[in-house]
Amino acid sequence: MTKSFTPIVSQVTLNPRQPLDAQTFPGNLGFCRDLQLEFNTAVTFFVGENGCGKSTLLEAIAVLADLPISGGGMEETGSNHAFPEESLLADGLRLGFQRKPKDRYFFRADTQAHFASLLDKRRIDPHFLEGGAPADPYLAYGGKSLHHRSHGEAFLSVIENRFRQGLMLMDEPESALSPKRQLALLSHMHSMVEAGNTQFIIATHSPILLTFPGATVISFDHGDLKPINYADTEHFQIAQMMLNNPERYWHHFTRLS
Repeated sequence: MTKSFTPIVSQVTLNPRQPLDAQTFPGNLGFCRDLQLEFNTAVTFFVGENGCGKSTLLEAIAVLADLPISGGGMEETGSNHAFPEESLLADGLRLGFQRKPKDRYFFRADTQAHFASLLDKRRIDPHFLEGGAPADPYLAYGGKSLHHRSHGEAFLSVIENRFRQGLMLMDEPESALSPKRQLALLSHMHSMVEAGNTQFIIATHSPILLTFPGATVISFDHGDLKPINYADTEHFQIAQMMLNNPERYWHHFTRLS
C-alpha cells in the first residue's frame, strides 16, 4: 500500500523582493507572469516544447534547494564540474519547503559526462576524504567509473545506486535510455515512491515516463502552467499517432520534400 504523501517541496512562487524583468530572459518566459505552482503528488512532470522554460525552472528549483547547478548532490556544491554559471531565474523565485529532505539530488542528462569525469578525478585525488578518511567516489555509483559503462548504463547506475529517500530532480533522464531502460527507471521510481519520503520533479519529453500512475503533469506549452492528462500532451499524442499510422505521416513528409 502506498504511504500517504507529504510534499518535501510544496510550492514555487515569484519572489516579490526580486521582480523579474518581463522584457528579458528569463522574465519573458510565459509562466513568469504569475507563477504559483503547488506540488501535491510524489511525482511531478514538466512537459512542453523545446524552449518553453521547463529546464530553466527545474534548474532554478535545484539552486534554491542548495543543489549544484551542474548536477549532483549536496557534496558536489561548488565543484563547477560542468560550468560555473548561476541560475538567472532562482533569485526571482521562492521555494516552499514543507519538510527537510533526508537527501536531495539533481540529475542533469546534459552534464553526466562531466560528472563522470569529476568522480574519476576524485578517485586519484589523495585529498578526497569522506568522514576524515580516504573515500571511494565510485561507491555510491555502482562501484566503478561511469565512463566504463555505456551512456545509458551510466545514467541508470547513478539513479539506481545514488538515489535515496528525499528530493530528486531530473532533467530529461530519458535522453540516453532505450524504451526498455525507461521502464526500468519507472520501476525504480515506483519502488522509491511506494517506500515513502521521496518526491520527484522531472522535466521530460518521454511519453513513456509520463504514464507514471498518479503523477501530476504540468504543461508549459501555453505560458501559464496547467495540469494536463498525460494522454492529452502533444508528446504522447504524436508518439501514439506516429506508431499507429506511420504511413500517414510519411506520406505527408514525402509530399513536402
